[in-house]
Amino acid sequence: MSNATYPLDRIAYLLVDPYNDFLSDGGKIYPLIEPIARQVGLLDNLRTLDRTVRALDIPVVIVPHHRWEKGDYENWDHPSPTQCKIMHMHHFARGEWGGEWHPDFAPKDGDIVVQEHWGSSGFANTDLDFRLKQKGITHVIIVGLLANTCIEATARYAQELGYHVTLVRDATAAFKPEMMHAAHELNGPTFAHAIVTTDELVAALAQAGA
Repeated sequence: MSNATYPLDRIAYLLVDPYNDFLSDGGKIYPLIEPIARQVGLLDNLRTLDRTVRALDIPVVIVPHHRWEKGDYENWDHPSPTQCKIMHMHHFARGEWGGEWHPDFAPKDGDIVVQEHWGSSGFANTDLDFRLKQKGITHVIIVGLLANTCIEATARYAQELGYHVTLVRDATAAFKPEMMHAAHELNGPTFAHAIVTTDELVAALAQAGA
């Protein structure tokens, strides 16, 4: 699934949840993903992709999870298991270090930061689809965390909305190898148009820009 072609004027790079809690030593969730993150080279691959897409003037879109605030979810009728965990563990707390951007992936001038998503999909109840359509985007590259939750949900939603979807198997991570396997070998092929490595994507983008 690596033979996709990329029209550079219609692609956006979607970076999901680049928070310290996920990506930095000392983050609340980082210890849970660290083994897989190190195995796949997550941080270096995200840095490589960041340099690549910026050099090609591909729009960078930050797709952030809702940052926990006191009282969130407490009076909801049926918060999800993940939302209950966030409520108790205070993941991505607003105003705290864990809810700040990893310094290597903080938004730069001209980047798009969309509304924060409450669940797993970066599209549900946010302005992501609207912002992409205003730039004429038809193809999305989706990276970040977690492979089997926010990445998969955002990518599925993107496909349902008519976007061409690329997943990057070593620019994401999960808690368990089985989750990575499900995301890229079982579930991803049912909705993604391309599932590639960082090196494969960089080569394809370079060819598109040649």
